[in-house]
Amino acid sequence: MNHVMLDLETMGQGSNAAIVAIGAVFFEPTTGVIGASFYQQIDLEDAVKYGEMDASTVLWWLEQNEQARKEITNGEACKLSDTLYDFTDWIEQIEEYKDRVVWGNGAGFDNVILGNTYRRMHGSQPWPFQNDRDVRTVVELGRTLKGIDSKYDIPFEGNKHNALDDAIHQAKYVSAIYKALAG
Repeated sequence: MNHVMLDLETMGQGSNAAIVAIGAVFFEPTTGVIGASFYQQIDLEDAVKYGEMDASTVLWWLEQNEQARKEITNGEACKLSDTLYDFTDWIEQIEEYKDRVVWGNGAGFDNVILGNTYRRMHGSQPWPFQNDRDVRTVVELGRTLKGIDSKYDIPFEGNKHNALDDAIHQAKYVSAIYKALAG
């Protein structure tokens, strides 16, 4: 598998938002098979040293349920640099750099934020920019061309706003749309 579904939890909405959790799974969009996963929470104090935090996002987090808020308050958080090294090691299971395809929910969100963070801290992201893929575009294609809304039709398993649970759900509904478009 060379497709990666990425989900970030952040403390901002801009392209340099502070990242507080990274979740990702390998998946095959044509079959729906989900592979190995990656999940790490990032220490909030460390995250804001390298990214931006905005009040509206902080307020949004405060309004979420306790399970979601644990994304930013759990004591199991790592330093951002360690998480980036770990994510790079994980994605390098796809040996060929040029074969790594990374999906994010929004053309200007997950992939852009993580890529910008890599550039600020390590020099470059561990996948080629031309292999960025956008979940929202695929969702719109499913709605427009097939009249399906897999994002909401497939039951969510786990906790919303947990980066790994969100990534798995996104991989499932992207795969369902792929299958519908192919059929």
